[in-house]
Amino acid sequence: MKETIGSIGYGNMAEALLGGMRAGGRVLAEQIVAFDPAETRRQAAAAAGIETAADNVSVARRADILLLAVKPNMVAKVCGEIRGELRSETVVLSIAAGVSMKDLAGWLGEGTKIVRVMPNTAALVNEAMCAYCVSASVTDEEKALAESLLSCCGLAEEVSEKLMDTVTGISGSSPAYTYMYIEALADGAVAEGMPRAQAYRFAAQAVLGAAKMVLETGQHPGALKDAVCSPGGTTIEAVAVLEEMGFRSAVIEAERACIEKSRDLGK
Repeated sequence: MKETIGSIGYGNMAEALLGGMRAGGRVLAEQIVAFDPAETRRQAAAAAGIETAADNVSVARRADILLLAVKPNMVAKVCGEIRGELRSETVVLSIAAGVSMKDLAGWLGEGTKIVRVMPNTAALVNEAMCAYCVSASVTDEEKALAESLLSCCGLAEEVSEKLMDTVTGISGSSPAYTYMYIEALADGAVAEGMPRAQAYRFAAQAVLGAAKMVLETGQHPGALKDAVCSPGGTTIEAVAVLEEMGFRSAVIEAERACIEKSRDLGK
């Protein structure tokens, strides 16, 4: 592709997405221009070979595809700055949690081409789960382009906008819960004498392998769990303790709290 990708904001998520797109071979560093108000983040962009602009307006004017990667509480202000500066064909990819396409169109102007995206930071290693939805003004060709860019970062799937808050809970924020689980697994092994670096490798690979089993076999997670739980064996003992301690309930309630917070951000 020859399009210029502009990024307003170059925080962790923007860095992960743009890094994933580059790693996937879809985008070159010289196609990207970015601005972030934090000098340290501009330096990080420059260190990655990305051109840094003087301000948000400069990025908006040049972008064929504009990644809007600022905190939800800053979106209205930034949109106010760049309203009227975008070309009619520019496609805006917004990753702001809880900010609806209706609000974005109101701030940027009706008819703006908007793709609302909920990614996660695994984009940096090309293993993200990116959900997206599009405004009525986005053509099929533009939607396909957006999906191809997001697919460089892992999996990309279109969802209805009403599910975007749910996506935040199940995939957008869930790497954090998973890191906690990996850390806890490693802590248990360290308590039993395993060196910490080795424990992290064992735990992380076990989680990676289990995830691939779900995706590649298509079997129900419960069936895969049952296959590991031999009668009277070690695994069912661990499962019984997790059930007793409310493992499933804790995960569900944490996820629902995340989803509710996402909804609150959009109010």
